[in-house]
Amino acid sequence: MSRSQLLIVLVCCLPLAASLQCFTCVFPAISSLDCLKFPQECPAGQRCLSSTATGSRGSLQVTMYEKSCAIPSQCGVSGQKYASGLYFNYSNVCCDTDLCNGAGAVAALSWGRVALCLLPAIILLLA
Repeated sequence: MSRSQLLIVLVCCLPLAASLQCFTCVFPAISSLDCLKFPQECPAGQRCLSSTATGSRGSLQVTMYEKSCAIPSQCGVSGQKYASGLYFNYSNVCCDTDLCNGAGAVAALSWGRVALCLLPAIILLLA
């Protein structure tokens, strides 16, 4: 295969100038894994949000999760919200790469996609 064909393979692997993709699930999700099923494209200028909220009543303690796109002013914010009959203390964290608000296993999957994409180019270089 020629160098121009190799270049085409590599260019096809590069993301186009697209919006940021983030995982999303709306509070109150009771498992952070629930959020990994729903990637969404965010509007320009938004970041990926991951929020954890903990509430308790007596000996009962509940942790809820939210993942979404967020405007920058929502990032790094902590506070309190009311849901399901409890007050929850929450903390928001944001990040700026595709699907960065997922679990560690998701990050590994993203690297796996990159490796699969680059595999044909590597084979061509070694041939």
